[in-house]
Amino acid sequence: MNRIPALRHLLGLLVGVALAAQSPSLVRAGRLLDVRTGQLLTDQGLLVQEGRITASGPWGQVSASAPKGTTILDLSDQFVLPGLIEAHTHVLLQGNRFSQDYADQILKESVPYRTLRAAASARAALMWGFTAMRDLGSEGAGYADVDLKRAIEAGVVPGPRLFVAGKAFSATGTYPLQNYAWELDLPSGVRVVDGVEAIRVAVRDEVRRGADWVKVYVDRAITQGADGRLRSLTNYRPEELKAFVDEAHRLGKRTSAHVKGWDGIDAALTAGFDTLEHADGFTEELLDRAVKQGTFWCPTIYAGIWVAEGRGPLGKKYPEILAAAFRKGLAKGVKIALGSDIGAFPWTENPARELALMVERGMTPLQAIQSATVVAADLLGVKELGHLGAGAHADLVALPENPLKDITALQRLQTVVKGGVVVRTAPLAAAAPSR
Repeated sequence: MNRIPALRHLLGLLVGVALAAQSPSLVRAGRLLDVRTGQLLTDQGLLVQEGRITASGPWGQVSASAPKGTTILDLSDQFVLPGLIEAHTHVLLQGNRFSQDYADQILKESVPYRTLRAAASARAALMWGFTAMRDLGSEGAGYADVDLKRAIEAGVVPGPRLFVAGKAFSATGTYPLQNYAWELDLPSGVRVVDGVEAIRVAVRDEVRRGADWVKVYVDRAITQGADGRLRSLTNYRPEELKAFVDEAHRLGKRTSAHVKGWDGIDAALTAGFDTLEHADGFTEELLDRAVKQGTFWCPTIYAGIWVAEGRGPLGKKYPEILAAAFRKGLAKGVKIALGSDIGAFPWTENPARELALMVERGMTPLQAIQSATVVAADLLGVKELGHLGAGAHADLVALPENPLKDITALQRLQTVVKGGVVVRTAPLAAAAPSR
């Protein structure tokens, strides 16, 4: 077997080392984290062929069965775990703390320019260890997310595996850009649709254009009652929300609901949405319903903190309200997936910091890692992601620190592999000797 020499590329350089493109390869993991059980397995081997893991287990056993000529990626001094999954992003946004930030991007930046920035953001995400992302709406950039996904799949640009929503939906008069002169025909950050039959047709059209997910803005106009409960106005009638879900499910697609207040969460759960985004206004009763229905939740903690200044007095209370809901949801067993809502905050900030915020609010480091691996893969409905067992995509990250002891270590990765290809590695001391 020939060992791959130690690669000496700085952070941010795309490394074109194909471990599995043409010939079988081996990854030697000093300590491999079984994300389902939390067990750290020592001196493990992963056999990779054509971008998939075909065998995993003790190094001696797996390496003995490897074909002649197999190359080796030696991570024997590293902690190895599956590639991270970000379940709530907006790759075509670059931060919108204030309403003018959002308007400037929609009105002053062309779609080609935004797409170029999105390609750079996708590359950054991959270098941070996010080998898969769910992107929930192009925010006025048409189907540039679909094009970016295709470009990544074709190897034109580097980036994570993308699962995209195309144009998210909202009703007439409910989503920016709003409050401009009435005679101006301004673009919208969403696809505006009203009425059950129109909704069904629009969902079909989004799927035709390449959407993997159907995203709906369910509520707006958040207020806080005397009892502290967040209330909201729903954007659609119950039968309209049900039409989104029914038509998407009929076409084999899953659904995502932007919700903030009690009314929006209630409406989305009643309609049967698969995932809830934000959901600051969760109450005990609504959390119990989410558990019973198996609904996933992306709390987007860091985005709420980052935009608070631009959301007025109530917006500044959101982080505290959400933290309380998060702790209750965690205790009840709601399926919480990593979703930072990056794009609401700039792509210069590593969304792995969301994991540290989840731990601060009560998760164990293992639970946080699971939210970004097995839980997020379950949310996506992709069994080949989120683990390092046989049949999985050969997507993994490696680092010298134990993330079970310090979750912030996941912001300091050394190695990233996607589909058996090393896309990032830090300088190592020396090349491994030939075998």
